[in-house]
Amino acid sequence: MDRKKHRIMMVSDFFYPNFGGVENHIYYLSQCLLKLGHKVVVVTHAYGNRSGVRYMTGGLKVYYVPWRPFVMQNSFPTLFPSLPIIRTILIRERITIVHGHQAFSTLCHEALMHSRTMGYRVVFTDHSLYGFSDAGSIHMNKVLQFTLADVSQAICVSHTSKENTVLRSGLPPEKVFVIPNAVDTAMFKPAVVQPSRSEIVIVVISRLVYRKGADLLVEVIPDVCRLHPNVRFIVGGDGPKRVRLEEMREKHSLQDRVEMLGAVPHAQVRSVLISGHIFLNSSLTEAFCIAILEAASCGLLTVSTRVGGVPEVLPDDMIILAEPDPGDMVLAIERAISMLPKVDPQVMHNRMRELYNWHDVAKRTEIVYDRALKCPNQNLLERLSRYLYCGVWAGKLFFLVMIVDFLFWRLLELWQPAEDIEEIPDLTLPHISNKETLQETE
Repeated sequence: MDRKKHRIMMVSDFFYPNFGGVENHIYYLSQCLLKLGHKVVVVTHAYGNRSGVRYMTGGLKVYYVPWRPFVMQNSFPTLFPSLPIIRTILIRERITIVHGHQAFSTLCHEALMHSRTMGYRVVFTDHSLYGFSDAGSIHMNKVLQFTLADVSQAICVSHTSKENTVLRSGLPPEKVFVIPNAVDTAMFKPAVVQPSRSEIVIVVISRLVYRKGADLLVEVIPDVCRLHPNVRFIVGGDGPKRVRLEEMREKHSLQDRVEMLGAVPHAQVRSVLISGHIFLNSSLTEAFCIAILEAASCGLLTVSTRVGGVPEVLPDDMIILAEPDPGDMVLAIERAISMLPKVDPQVMHNRMRELYNWHDVAKRTEIVYDRALKCPNQNLLERLSRYLYCGVWAGKLFFLVMIVDFLFWRLLELWQPAEDIEEIPDLTLPHISNKETLQETE
């Protein structure tokens, strides 16, 4: 049966040349959707001198909107001024589905708001877990409640993430799908010659921030080095907590046993991973953790904190879970060291290739798009009434914001009718077989 072809606009503040889990997810998902015959464009903010329209592998079109990041790669929240450019892109590209990524992205929230005002179907993917008690989380949860009040469908990367998103946003659970991340197994494969096990190498690749458990590493690494003289650590990543790790290395005289690489470009992550035997993840909160998939695909045994959606990621014989406590993590690392002789990196890689595949993620996302397009049209009053349930005062504020957005859109329709905006012809490229890997297309 012929599948319905969608015209999708991916929106997020987080995209290449910035690197991270959200960026990789958007890129690989877009590539696979293109291979399935859909039209995909990405909208993000400008990065340095990268502004305007760029084309990436497979004809993926990227709009680098000329707005500069405000804080943590997020564009400055503007609410209404972003409507004209979002509207123009939607009309020029003849978009049918708007897919926003990451609750922390300002551009994502604004694009979804404007798209719903214009009557487009919108899908939101949440990639992170948030709390309920601190001021930042309370603020973010209220913004998410506003954005998702009128969303067509939502996607989470784990069942834990789904529970978190439903509680934070008040979204009906039947509207939320769970579609995990995946890994490019053609890129992340074991070394041809395995490193010697006379010296055990433990690899850490992570942003060195509090949320990623950098403070735990400061306590765990000296204890492991004291208990096992043949263990060495390779730490890749940068962040504000790097100073603490450097101080720990100096204090315990571990300069020859703890190698600090700094920020590692994504293209070089595999070369770092295959030099080790064990991958250590010390995150304090994690919705999914793509880094674990990449390590397992390279044949590394994983030791991780038992937080968020991490227990859902790998089978029990491929990962050792520990509480986010230094003592428990040291015990887990010792257990991993004793299990190493039984680990076959190639077998682990083959299992990952069967378990996680971006083409499977794309096909499952297609189903969500189909469901979104089947959502019934609602008039303005029915849609606005949803915002009144977002809180006694916040609900009225959101209601007012959407009315102003609607009036601004109608004004734009009078000033520059949609018929006056030129539609862009699609770029046609030679057919690429679905059997080809993402790595081969680059």
